[in-house]
Amino acid sequence: MTGNLLKKLEERRTWRLQETASPHLWVLVSILGDLIMAVAAGYGAYWLRFHSLKDFGNWDDLTLRQYTGHMTLGTLTLLLALGWQGIYDRNVLLRNRWIASKMAKAVLIWTLGFLALTLALKMQPAISRVYVALNGACALLLLLGWRIIFNAFLHRPRRIHTLQQRTLFVGWNEDAQRLWQTLSSDTAHAFDLIGWVDASGWREAPPPPSDIPLVGYLEDIHRVIARHEVDMIIVADLPRQHLVELANLCEREMIQFKLAPSVFRIFVSGLSLETIAGTPVLGVNRLPLDNTLNVLAKRALDIAGALVGLTLSAPLIAFFGFMVWWESGGPIFYHQRRWGMNGVPFDIIKIRSMKLDAEAGKGPQWCAADDPRRLKVGAFMRRWNIDEVPQFWNVLKGQMSLVGPRPERPELIAAFKHEIPHYNARHHAKPGMTGWAQVKGLRGDTDLAERIRCDLWYLENWSLMLDLQIMFLTFFKRDNAY
Repeated sequence: MTGNLLKKLEERRTWRLQETASPHLWVLVSILGDLIMAVAAGYGAYWLRFHSLKDFGNWDDLTLRQYTGHMTLGTLTLLLALGWQGIYDRNVLLRNRWIASKMAKAVLIWTLGFLALTLALKMQPAISRVYVALNGACALLLLLGWRIIFNAFLHRPRRIHTLQQRTLFVGWNEDAQRLWQTLSSDTAHAFDLIGWVDASGWREAPPPPSDIPLVGYLEDIHRVIARHEVDMIIVADLPRQHLVELANLCEREMIQFKLAPSVFRIFVSGLSLETIAGTPVLGVNRLPLDNTLNVLAKRALDIAGALVGLTLSAPLIAFFGFMVWWESGGPIFYHQRRWGMNGVPFDIIKIRSMKLDAEAGKGPQWCAADDPRRLKVGAFMRRWNIDEVPQFWNVLKGQMSLVGPRPERPELIAAFKHEIPHYNARHHAKPGMTGWAQVKGLRGDTDLAERIRCDLWYLENWSLMLDLQIMFLTFFKRDNAY
C-alpha cells in the first residue's frame, strides 16, 4: 500500500474512534429519559391512587415518604426490564415499531414481577395492587410518548448518521439481495448501505440489480475501505482463502465482519461456541422444541385446542359434509398419506373439497385458482380453511400440532429434498394445521424456497406466544387459499 493509503486508513481509524462515542451517547440519553419517565410514572400513579381515588380503600394515613422505597424499587426494576427486552440495543433505538412492542412486553412483565417482588420482600406498607396497575399504565404511556419524540429527534439526517454503520457488501448472492432489499426499504435501521464489492472473479455469479452501487473490486478492498470509511463488511460470497484475509483486515482496521450464509446451509440463528476437551468448537444450538418442557407445553396447548376445536366445529363438519355428499356423492372425508415428525407417515383427514378421482391421470399437483377439479362448495371451504377442520383429530392423536410446518406428501418430498438443501429439517417438529409460512401467504403453488425459510425460522424461534400469534393471524390471512 502507498503512504497516502496508509495515512487515509489511519485517519479513518481515528475518525471511527471518535464516532463510536456517538451511539453510546444517544443510548445514555435514552436511558436517562426512560429514568425520568419511570420516576414520573411512579409519582403519577401515587397521586392517582391515593389522592384522586383516595376513597377507594383505607389509605388515609399513607404518605409519599412511606412509598418512596416502593417507587425506587419500581423504577430500578422497570429499567432492568426494559434493558432485558433489548430496548437499549443500537439496532432497536431507531425503530419505533420494535420499541413499542418490546416496551409493552417489558412493562407487562414488570407489572407482574414488581407486584410479586414487593409481596415476596414483605415491604411495608403493603403494596397497593391498584397502584401497581396504574404505575404500569402510566409508565407505558409516558415511555412511549417520550420515545416517539426522541426518535423524531434522532431521525434528523445529521443525527441518524451518527447511529448508522456504513455497511459494505462483499460478493453477491440471494442472501445479500434479500438483506439489501429489506434494509433499503426502511431507513429506520442502524445501517448506511454503501454498495457492493465485486468478488466474482473466482466463479460465475449473477450480479445485483443496476441500482445497487458497485464501489470496487476485491483486489482494491483496502482503497474501498479507506475511501468510503466502512464500519461493517457483510460477506455474501467469497472463497475461503480470501475470507480469512478479509477477516484479518477487518480485525486490524476495527471493522465489524459479518457473514451472510444461505439459511439452507445451516440453522444460522443457532450457532454457539463451546469447549470440548479444552478446544473451542463451533456448533449448532439445540432448537427450542428439543427442550422437554417446551414439548410438554406445546402438547398441552395442542390437546386443549383440539378438544375445543372438535367440539365447536362438529356442526360445521356435519353441514359441509352433507353439502359435499349432496353435490358429488361418495365419501365425505378425504384421507391422504403425509409425512410427519421425523419422517413418520400418517393419514391426514380433510373434508373432501374436490371431485372423486381428481388426481387420476396427471397425479399429484398443486391446487390452482379456478381449479376445475374443485367442487363448488369445495372452493368456499378451501378459501376459509374449513376443509382442514377435521385435522383437530390428527392433533388430538398426536400426529400433528395446531401450529407447525404444513405436512407434505411423500412423493413431493422425494423431489423437494433433492432440489432444496436441508428441506427435511422441517420434519424436526410435528406438522401443523397452520404455520408461519401459511400466515405469510405462502401456500399451494408458491415459492418453495421462501416457504422453507419460514418453516426453519419458526423452528428456530418457537415459543408458545408465537404459536398463539400464528393461530390468531390464521383467521385473517387467506392469501393463496384456493
